[in-house]
Amino acid sequence: MDKDERFQAALSEEGRYRLLVDAITDYAIYMLDPTGRVISWNAGATRLTGYVEEEILGEHFSRFYTPEDVANGAPERALTTAKNGRDLTERRHAESELKHSEEELRLLVQGVTDYAIYMLDPKGIITNWNVGAERIKGYKPHEIIGEHFSRFYTEEDRTKGLPAVSLSTAEREGRFESEGWRVRHDGTRFWANAVIDAVHAPDGTIAGFAKVTRDITERRAAQKALDQAREALFQSQKVEAIGQLTGGVAHDFNNLLMVILGSLELALKRAGGNSQVSALLDNAMQAARRGVGLTKRMLAFARRQDLELQPVDIPDLVRGMTELLQRSLGPSISIETRFALALPTVWADANQIESALLNLIVNARDAMPDGGTIIIAAQPATIADGEPGPLAPGRYVRLAVTDTGEGMDANTLARAAEPFFTTKGVGKGTGLGLSMVHGLVEQLKGRMAISSHKGQGTTVEVWLPAAPATAAARPSEVASEAPEPTAAARPAGPMRILAVDDDALVLMNTVSMLEELGHQVVGAESAAQALEVLHREMVALVITDQAMPGMTGAQLADTIAPEWPGLPVLLVTGYAELPDGVGVGIPILSKPFSLHQLAAAIAAIAPAAATDETG
Repeated sequence: MDKDERFQAALSEEGRYRLLVDAITDYAIYMLDPTGRVISWNAGATRLTGYVEEEILGEHFSRFYTPEDVANGAPERALTTAKNGRDLTERRHAESELKHSEEELRLLVQGVTDYAIYMLDPKGIITNWNVGAERIKGYKPHEIIGEHFSRFYTEEDRTKGLPAVSLSTAEREGRFESEGWRVRHDGTRFWANAVIDAVHAPDGTIAGFAKVTRDITERRAAQKALDQAREALFQSQKVEAIGQLTGGVAHDFNNLLMVILGSLELALKRAGGNSQVSALLDNAMQAARRGVGLTKRMLAFARRQDLELQPVDIPDLVRGMTELLQRSLGPSISIETRFALALPTVWADANQIESALLNLIVNARDAMPDGGTIIIAAQPATIADGEPGPLAPGRYVRLAVTDTGEGMDANTLARAAEPFFTTKGVGKGTGLGLSMVHGLVEQLKGRMAISSHKGQGTTVEVWLPAAPATAAARPSEVASEAPEPTAAARPAGPMRILAVDDDALVLMNTVSMLEELGHQVVGAESAAQALEVLHREMVALVITDQAMPGMTGAQLADTIAPEWPGLPVLLVTGYAELPDGVGVGIPILSKPFSLHQLAAAIAAIAPAAATDETG
């Protein structure tokens, strides 16, 4: 790089432009300050005017004009024109930029179709309208511009003055946002989210309002459905949790009642003819039996009671309850029945359905203290494949009990099926009626639905699965309500019996009852201990509790079968706790049981064993 090249490279951007200007000789190029004095001078200016730079810098440019032009003010006009021309150019450029920006904004607003975006003047008159507003609200621009925006509000909101409130709030606070029903051009309603922003003039006064409206009807419906699903799930989980708790409590109650009833029965037999003692014991037994009934209702809610499933004819069942119903209702309440002619039988436990129906009717009675009408109706129903809902596809019978009573508000209705919830006075109800019906129906794989409005009565609808065409009654098991055995059914003699129960109180009670029946008894507090007994001595019968830690009663029976074939096992359970397929073919005795029921169970399953061992 030579000297000149290095010089050029060293020049700044400003220096290069100065060299370029000074090199021009055909034009006079010079700068003036705002007052018109010369502040720069190029070679072309020297050639054309004859002034060198030293002579002219700092002088007023008017010296280049003739005396006449100076006298006429030409230099001043030239400066003014130059200044104004520059301002005009800048203004035109700014106006062009503004026009371009406004056009872009207009295209942006008009291109939005999911939002209604429009302007209001300070009084709420619509001044423009975008495509989104036309799509959402249904008005063409010429139909709505110039109209007041309050026409989008419902009549009730206009009566409340909400349009004026929204504008005054936006003016005062700068912004107003709300949700509510709005009205389209065709009169239909939609749920809207609306935002109103105040627009101020440069002097701070209100120039108008910018309004943005969204149609969120679908979003609101989806949110509402989601909330309802969450609430239903919460209620289901709550009821399930209560059911688990209730079932566990009822199981423990059964064990306690087993001990109480057994001990009372034995004590009553040994009262020695003392009528006062016998009366007290009998009274205690009656109270304990009421506890048994309460426990059964708790187990029904928890869906853990034994069911004797068989085809049940609903009209026949209701007709058979006529006398009982009349006694329960009294003269001020009438009953109507409305049954379809071709009504299939249901697959259910007749005793439990009767109990559930009685509970519903008593509830209906209590809701009509001044009398009224109860309607018992049944209609066939079908759930098709793929039909949404809690029920499996198939045939059902829809059994409904309707009253003309007080009805329930929303809060009461939401809790109606919870156990121990009742609107009745203290001592007038356990709150287990509807919960028992709910549990029973759930166990039958049906459903219960309640509809009620305050002052308009209540309808409880129960969907029960129809019985299969080839349905037959379930093979009989040893029932907790077995009649007192006849002499012919009793064992021929005493047996050696192994009694197994992990609850020491229940085991002692069972042993005492068996000894009262004349048997020799060996006790074991676990399945493992029972197996040890079987390995060292012979017994004719094993009576075992089902719910035991480590090994259940059914598992103990399965263990006994191959090693001691033919040894009968009687399974004792507080509720229907056997999973599907477990304990098939094993006789079952439900807790709590009486001496008569225990004797009947033994007679039913082991008369031959008793005879063999004693004879």
